[in-house]
Amino acid sequence: MARKYFGTDGIRGAANRHPMTAEVAMKVGMAAGIAFQRGSYRHRVVIGKDTRRSSYMIENAMVAGFTAAGMDVFLLGPMPTPAVAMLTRSLRADIGVMISASHNPFEDNGIKLFGPDGYKLSDEIELQIERLLDEDLSARLAFGDRIGRAKRVDGVHDRYIEFAKRTLPRDLSLEGLRVAIDCANGAGYRVAPEVLWELGAEVVKLGVDPDGININANCGSTSPKALIAKVNEVRADIGIALDGDADRVLVVDEKGEIVDGDQIMAMIAETWQQDGRLAAGGIVATIMSNLGLERYLGSKNIELARTKVGDRYVVEHMREHGYNVGGEQSGHIVLSDFGTTGDGLVSALQILAVVKRQGGTVSDVCRRFVPVPQVLKNIRFAGGEPLERPSVQDAIALGRERLGQGGRLVIRPSGTEPLIRVMAEGDDLTLVSTVVDDIIGALRKVAA
Repeated sequence: MARKYFGTDGIRGAANRHPMTAEVAMKVGMAAGIAFQRGSYRHRVVIGKDTRRSSYMIENAMVAGFTAAGMDVFLLGPMPTPAVAMLTRSLRADIGVMISASHNPFEDNGIKLFGPDGYKLSDEIELQIERLLDEDLSARLAFGDRIGRAKRVDGVHDRYIEFAKRTLPRDLSLEGLRVAIDCANGAGYRVAPEVLWELGAEVVKLGVDPDGININANCGSTSPKALIAKVNEVRADIGIALDGDADRVLVVDEKGEIVDGDQIMAMIAETWQQDGRLAAGGIVATIMSNLGLERYLGSKNIELARTKVGDRYVVEHMREHGYNVGGEQSGHIVLSDFGTTGDGLVSALQILAVVKRQGGTVSDVCRRFVPVPQVLKNIRFAGGEPLERPSVQDAIALGRERLGQGGRLVIRPSGTEPLIRVMAEGDDLTLVSTVVDDIIGALRKVAA
């Protein structure tokens, strides 16, 4: 069955435009509420959101849908995505909802759904909800005293703060570290700086003044220039950049240089291997992770398993094969010893723990390998299947041939935007750039 609503990370699009309308959001609440009713007890759903203006509209619509389906709604307010996943389990909810478009601009919004175990929904359950969205659900809605109730929940920020702190050894203090943190004016703007301060760090805050439209605007993990400048200005030991829903992280070292998700995974994998904590003898990453990461881990006898793009697929592979470290180059780091989804703050805390334990700088601790030259370019398309055109297929085949066995070529449509992403890597930067440009050129001729 072709997907009409769900992409690689829930439902996402321009707010107040299909499918991110109040009408669809209400029906998602009805459909998900019906799909997750598993008995005669009173069912409950937790709903968190980021700081976008449109999150209020989507939240209220979903409350109407869930209560109509007979579910009691617990409203968390602005909270990181990993906090919503954690609270779904902690509050024994039947389903969790995060209203966010993650790193996208404020004009967009999205709906991410979690099952009672705190994990994102499988493809099968998402397709079940999609089928319900196209049905007349009126006969299956609650009636009388079975209609749900809604209330805001106090103390949820404190729960997540304590959870995050407990991922570190009890006796570990961040005292003596100057930490600059950019919360992207997003969902982590309250809890993330508080965790760092309570652990003893000197905290310099950026992106903690959300106004509904400044989320991810020239800040956060997708735009780290302000954080780099602040690290250099205050001579911070580390800069931490979260995205709009705080499930991904990028790090800036004391020199003002970016440390991406691949380097973070290499650091955690090697450190955990030395500590005897690394499960299954390896980690899970996506097809977009740098070839240098694969080579480096191989030299340490650590396996790298690859999945298609999307942290949900990383998590599925981790659960199926027993890994406890996985993630994406973009900074989604999943540490299943602690949580069920990417958690930017918890990942940053693991880095800080190693920095404190080893007594080195962030650049010494985090830079484990020299990346292989990698070029990624995107091209927007209006519709159709441009990748299926013969001229594009010929350009792709030629590119693979030119890169040979020592390189990689990945071409894929985005799961959240009308984009085609073209990535190539190899030891010769000039060749890699030429291959990408040639494929982009072929796509540009047919993608309009």
